[in-house]
Amino acid sequence: MTFEEYLTQKKINAQAFQQAEPERFKEWRQLFDQIHPDSFTAQKKFLINPLRRRYSLTVA
Repeated sequence: MTFEEYLTQKKINAQAFQQAEPERFKEWRQLFDQIHPDSFTAQKKFLINPLRRRYSLTVA
């Protein structure tokens, strides 16, 4: 699973996130590539929901 696929699964618009916060996006992608997705979720649990609200993935 790629970081972009993970964000889509979490209903986060990866492109909007990357454009608005490139440094955080890069940092999170590097961490995601190093650890299991479940561990990443556990570490970022309280940061994912606010991110989801900011960069909501709209389903057509």
